Amino acid sequence: MNTRNASLPRRGFLLGLTAAGASLGLAGCGFELRKAPVFAFKTLSVSGSDALLKSAMINQIRRELRATGTVTVLSAEDAAKADVVLEILGEDRTRFVISTNSAGLVREVQLQLRVRFRLHTPGGKDLLPATEVSQTRDLSFNETNALAKEGEADLLFRDMQSDIAQQLMRRLAAVKEL
Repeated sequence: MNTRNASLPRRGFLLGLTAAGASLGLAGCGFELRKAPVFAFKTLSVSGSDALLKSAMINQIRRELRATGTVTVLSAEDAAKADVVLEILGEDRTRFVISTNSAGLVREVQLQLRVRFRLHTPGGKDLLPATEVSQTRDLSFNETNALAKEGEADLLFRDMQSDIAQQLMRRLAAVKEL
C-alpha cells in the first residue's frame, strides 16, 4: 500500500513532464496561429464595372480589407490618390451537373465561384498580373427538397466568397514593394 501511494506523485510528475515536452515540441516546430496580413501599401482603391462593384463578393473583400485596420479603402473615383488599385476583372458563379439518375434527374451539382483580378499602381505598374482565384463545392440534389437545396447552395456560395476573400488577402500581402 505504501509503494502505491509513492507512485502516485511520480505518475503526476511524469504526466506533467510529458505535457511540458509536448508543448515545447509544438513551440519548436514553428507552429503559430495565423496573424493579420501586413501590406506594403496604406491605401487601396477597388475598381471594376458598376455591376461588379455592387456584388456580395466585392463587399466581402472590402470588409476583409477594412478589418485589417492597416489599409484605407478608397472609392473607385479616388483611384488616382490610392497607393494601389485592385481591379476586379470578373466574377462568375456557375453550376455544373455532375451526375444524374437512371430517369435523367439531377443527383449531384458542382458549384463554382471564380474571381479574376489584378493589382496595379495608379501609374499602371502591374504588381499582380491578371489572376484567377476559384473555389468549388459539390452539392447533392433532390427534387423533393429543391427549395432547401437552393438555400444550401446560397450558403455554399457565401462560404466560397469568404474563402476567396481570405486567399485574396494573402495574395495582396505577398506584394512586398510598390
